Amino acid sequence: MASPHSDPEDAHVINHARDKDLEDSPSEPAYAINDHRPIIADKLARKLTARQVQMIAIGGTIGTGLFLGTGKSLATGGPASMLIAYLIVGGIVMLTMLALGEMAAFVPIAGSFCTFVGRYVDDSLGFALTWNYWFNDAVSTAADLVALQLVFAYWDTNLPGWGLSLIFWVLLILANIITVKAYGELEYWLSLLKVITITIFIILGIAVNCGGNTQHKYLGAHNWYIGDAPFVGGIGGFASVFVTASFAYGGTESIAITAGETKNPTKNLPRVVKNVFWRILLFYILSVLLIGLNVPYNTPGLSSKKSSTSPFTLVFQMAGAKAAGSFINAVILTSVISAGNHALFAGTRLLYALSVDRHAPKVFGKLSRNRVPWVAVLATSAISGLCFGASFIGAGQLWTWLQNLVGVSNQLAWTAIGVTSIRFRGALTAQNRTHLLPFKNWTYPWGPWLSVILNVVIVLVQGWNSFSPKFSGVDFVSYYIELPVMAIMWLGWKAWKRTKVPTYEGMDLETDVYVVSEEDLIESEKEKSARGRVGRVLSLLIAL
Repeated sequence: MASPHSDPEDAHVINHARDKDLEDSPSEPAYAINDHRPIIADKLARKLTARQVQMIAIGGTIGTGLFLGTGKSLATGGPASMLIAYLIVGGIVMLTMLALGEMAAFVPIAGSFCTFVGRYVDDSLGFALTWNYWFNDAVSTAADLVALQLVFAYWDTNLPGWGLSLIFWVLLILANIITVKAYGELEYWLSLLKVITITIFIILGIAVNCGGNTQHKYLGAHNWYIGDAPFVGGIGGFASVFVTASFAYGGTESIAITAGETKNPTKNLPRVVKNVFWRILLFYILSVLLIGLNVPYNTPGLSSKKSSTSPFTLVFQMAGAKAAGSFINAVILTSVISAGNHALFAGTRLLYALSVDRHAPKVFGKLSRNRVPWVAVLATSAISGLCFGASFIGAGQLWTWLQNLVGVSNQLAWTAIGVTSIRFRGALTAQNRTHLLPFKNWTYPWGPWLSVILNVVIVLVQGWNSFSPKFSGVDFVSYYIELPVMAIMWLGWKAWKRTKVPTYEGMDLETDVYVVSEEDLIESEKEKSARGRVGRVLSLLIAL
């Protein structure tokens, strides 16, 4: 229900039901409208299975940030700063995912948390956040293509880095424009390869630390006590790791963006949220710990303007022959492609959501015969042309700037999710609908509040090293440019459209709420059978 205090011309998604031109567009397939609820954004094909969604969540997170970002974190902050920062950001992500999972299971749509912000907080803030996060995903794709050049530089070849980026840029567009089922299957196998590789890395990292290295020497915690370790660069070095950690964890929240294309989302999304995070945290924290123990922070090439070497490659090299380093580098190459693939997917769905919400031109809402937003795919992928700037300013430097931009954008998104969760629960209580939640956030109310406070503090302090020991204008911009841009978009749209914050009693808790279908019930019954239980266990083992 729309707020009685809002202007009917400016009220956002709920009023778009009147815009029949969106629903009757000849470019969109016929879609059966459920009579029990209004449907505005829930028009995409639900083809992603729980198996694919779980792997997509891992694949969207485990990528460039972990394989390359940890090198920069170690070089600038040292092993202790890196471990502590990744633990803190991991805790924030856990709180964020629980809050987001609660909302996404109730209203599973492509716009996800960006649309939730518009509905439950303020349409103008939703406008600013969605455009910002779309840009985040577009830049993430560019960052991954730049990282591709850094990883490829490990081998001495005559193929220029920008040429490789161009080839894979085209491949990513094709993977995202065909069908969502094809995208899901490709992402599943690429992500599975990453999970297997990190598992091998953890086992190998322990062996290397215990003496299974080329020097046959027990390392222990030796690298925590060399030079300026374990805290390198003082408070500035420690603060700077937060943005790289946020970049590394970024993408976890975008799992909710797949909600619009997930089968039986009220059941599968809570399962994915609860299962995926712990595996990601396990992989991240163990990997970061082993990197800090095995790789000295002053190792040449960890982070520079021209290059960046993956600590994962270094650990594999320490274990034996050069071939081991080439193997892990090849795997990292596929991982970077996978992360770019996921970022392009998420950005495309957000641009589609912007069109549906009338925050972007209608053309971006056009769907193909397979219900894929193909115009949004082309528009989002065009931004990844930023990667070609690497040939002018150095791939390492450009990647660092893009990493900072994306990291801050992730933090702003997590802050918005916390605020939205608080208002969402307030509206459910006021309208006596809390019992309708298919999944409840057990950390409410302290979880969302803690997440918001921690994010605000981190955003403000993480640019410390851009001021000390001397001011760096370029670094300062990369850390803080997101803040005024967000504020201008938010307040500008608010002034133009005169949007109002909806009251708890008048908040829209009906549009796009998912209704369990007969097909969902049949699938649930199958899972309860002996055969279904065996299949579920096998699926879990595969996903692990």
